[in-house]
Amino acid sequence: MPQAPDIHIGPAGWSYPHWNGTIYPEARPRGFHALHFLSKFTDLVEINTSFYQPLRPEITSVWLKKVDHNPKFLFTATLNRRFTHERSLEPAETAAHKRGLWPLLKEGKLGCLLMQFPWAFRFTEENRAFLIKLRRTFHEFPLAAEMRHSSWMSEEALGVFVDYRIGFCNIDIPQHVKTMPPTAFLTSGIAYVRLHGRNAGLGIQNFDAPSQNSHDCDYLYSEEELVEWKPRIERIARLAERTFVVTNNHGGGRAIVNALMLGGLFGK
Repeated sequence: MPQAPDIHIGPAGWSYPHWNGTIYPEARPRGFHALHFLSKFTDLVEINTSFYQPLRPEITSVWLKKVDHNPKFLFTATLNRRFTHERSLEPAETAAHKRGLWPLLKEGKLGCLLMQFPWAFRFTEENRAFLIKLRRTFHEFPLAAEMRHSSWMSEEALGVFVDYRIGFCNIDIPQHVKTMPPTAFLTSGIAYVRLHGRNAGLGIQNFDAPSQNSHDCDYLYSEEELVEWKPRIERIARLAERTFVVTNNHGGGRAIVNALMLGGLFGK
């Protein structure tokens, strides 16, 4: 009998002040830790603070202890924007970024490191070469890449993902000119899906901004919209070693609501 797909579903980030009183209790009891609380209901969290600054290994070691009651729980993490947006590959910076991730990787709790690129990062020979260089720089880690420009859907571009064992991140984003539409590509053993919301008024430049306000991410997916994604997720999960589905619509705690709804669709 075929083994059930290994699907992990959870939010991007967990430390949001506007979650107090909605997701978390307004008055937190003694010893309360948000990550421990979330890991009772989900089996995945995408670390988003790593996009802005290197993680400290002593902190990631604490995070491991907070989720050790849930053996199925995994982390994914975003690669620092210094690499994906500013194209810096300084040895000291790459070493610092890796150092904070080692505790998670060594314990088998880091499912994937996600390279999140801006819409302006189109499929060109120069960008192809940089993607390969970045992949080699972080060769110790399982990697996926989120491309927001539709040029990366070409057969040649997808071939780069396959050749260099980079997971393709299938995304749901506000649609603008040449933005990536919903896809169901599997290019490595890692299947990745990120749901950002569909706020039509959010321009691509705002969407690509390093920091977004909570109201920019307050889109709540309906059950019908999540059902649209179910066959795509099932298609890639059947052949993947691991599948990660991340809700990045954190405004008002909607990421948790939609993560739990998705979990229900998959019988979790």
